Amino acid sequence: MKKTLKLVMAAAITMTASYAVAEIKPAMIYDMGGKFDKSFNESAYEGVKAFTADTGIAVREFEVTAEAQREQALRKFAKDGFSPIAVTGFTFGTALEVVAAEFPDTQFTIVDGFVDMPNVQYVSFTEHEGSYLVGYLAAQKSDTKKVSFIGGMVFPVIQKFECGYIQGAKAGGATDVFSNMVGTSHADAWGNPTKAAELAKSQFSRGADIVFAAAGGSGLGAIQAAKDEGKLAIGVDSNQNHIIPGTVLTSMVKRVDNAVSESFSTAMSDSWTAGQKIMGITEGGISWALDDNNKALISSELQATMDALQAKIVAGDINVHNTDTDGVCPFI
Repeated sequence: MKKTLKLVMAAAITMTASYAVAEIKPAMIYDMGGKFDKSFNESAYEGVKAFTADTGIAVREFEVTAEAQREQALRKFAKDGFSPIAVTGFTFGTALEVVAAEFPDTQFTIVDGFVDMPNVQYVSFTEHEGSYLVGYLAAQKSDTKKVSFIGGMVFPVIQKFECGYIQGAKAGGATDVFSNMVGTSHADAWGNPTKAAELAKSQFSRGADIVFAAAGGSGLGAIQAAKDEGKLAIGVDSNQNHIIPGTVLTSMVKRVDNAVSESFSTAMSDSWTAGQKIMGITEGGISWALDDNNKALISSELQATMDALQAKIVAGDINVHNTDTDGVCPFI
């Protein structure tokens, strides 16, 4: 009798687990630049792959190639019963506000956006702190003490990157930090490596010898320009150290992959929550990358300095200006 009861309970547990898995129908919508942009979108794709590898659950994917497709794709996935639906980037904000209101029972996760609705989880990162770290590193490595920044476009998230980088660079001894934006709209900001390369070369002509590009796929142009000019570049979002080893000084890694995979896994375990989720250094959401591709560029002394600097930020001993909460950047 006991053996039979155990078998029945085991079967019930199996059925419950199968039912829970069957109810999970995740979708991922990538912004312009595509999921293989080697930056922001690709980090999200790594999260999709990790979730599928861990659970065996396929994630339906879509890559936006035009502005109007954001709202269209969100509505199509919601109508087809997908949930959670994750999207990459603040560019989805307006479309998500509309569609989330239409489908209140669907769970949505937006990375880098600020959509405060009862069925939306919005994930934000402490980009300013990570940018401070790589800015400090750039200044320490710079021979000219002139470094530069290239953003995709003027927007709050990019302004956090820019301000943190400039603050860190000046703390590290930089005398000049040049700054430019690739575009003025979402359409020309993130997938324009040619423009980013032109901007980087112009900055190099003014004396900069290290460039940090927070511009999605456009940033690949800045890295190539650094290679062509014999300068250094800093990667962003994904670990880009491997793209051109010896040219990429480090990468300001933003764990979009963790944000995406955790959105899906918490939905599967019924622990997904709406509202803001902040991922910083302490939460494993932000770091600077050191690996075999760039270790020759970072001395043990400099690594120790960077480790100590990061610890001071975590402890609150260094206050990195956050343009979201602290207002206009005072270092520009």
